[in-house]
Amino acid sequence: MITYIPYPTWISPEIISGLPIRWYGLMYVFAFVTAYIVILYQQKKQPIEGFTSDDVVTLLLWGIIGLLVGARLIATTVYDPTHYYLSHPWMIFWPFRNGSFVGLQGMSYHGGAIGAAVGGFLYAKKYKRDFFEIADLVILGIPLGYTFGRLGNFFNAELWGRVTTASWGMVFPYAEKFSTRLEWVREIADEIGLPYESGMLVNLPRHPSQLYEALFEGVLLWLVLWFIFRKRKTFHGQLLSLYLIGYGTVRFFIEYLREPDSDLGFILALGKEQDPDALFLSFLNFSMGQLLCLIMIIIGIVMIPLLKRRNMIKGKKR
Repeated sequence: MITYIPYPTWISPEIISGLPIRWYGLMYVFAFVTAYIVILYQQKKQPIEGFTSDDVVTLLLWGIIGLLVGARLIATTVYDPTHYYLSHPWMIFWPFRNGSFVGLQGMSYHGGAIGAAVGGFLYAKKYKRDFFEIADLVILGIPLGYTFGRLGNFFNAELWGRVTTASWGMVFPYAEKFSTRLEWVREIADEIGLPYESGMLVNLPRHPSQLYEALFEGVLLWLVLWFIFRKRKTFHGQLLSLYLIGYGTVRFFIEYLREPDSDLGFILALGKEQDPDALFLSFLNFSMGQLLCLIMIIIGIVMIPLLKRRNMIKGKKR
């Protein structure tokens, strides 16, 4: 009995064959448009004094530029153990390879978050706005926009999860194949009903972790922020803090189902069993993404009392 799902053959990274227009890039457009609509709606319902729809556009431009720069820089430095881009920095934002347009392949969420924050801070500085007030406005549009980004990863058949025998496990076409000479590979293949011959390489089903992230870090996190915390906000920066904690926590646990970057592996491996990376073997083995998520959680927790105090001090001065 076959208990896995083949990756849909009708899905291709390219929207139109032969043209340099890919689903991942289009998902970024959907993400920015969705974030803009949500932010604009929020501004109309709970407006920031003196902040217009034109200001929203300007703020988003600053944030988007920062996001793209930060996402690319972190992806090509922290997540590139070959150090190719450090020795060829002019290639970081060069979208061509061997005379063909390939876009910017490789973007880091955490780098994008840092870049967007820097862009927002510079905007607030230039236009004399409270950074944490506008951050709370913008953060409500981030999770839904993020959802489209992860859907783009799914359409690209990339960032797959670890090997699983769950009935919803999916065989991604570009995932690493494993030799049936390995006992654990044969056991999984037998369990899911995957035919094989001795010594051949097989593509095992993976957790569709892109869809997990789209659902939990995107849709569900947005629902919590929008319907539970949005109208209960008591100080500027509260929603930003809760987002950092919420995203960091959810992503931390989903990372256990997502295969670490092949060139990095586990950044902190404390579990007795560490190999292969494609299997979940221990809660004590941590990826780069998990360590960055822990930093997000800590920052979010520390920000809450500090921003509460800041709000009280500003209130007294008035």
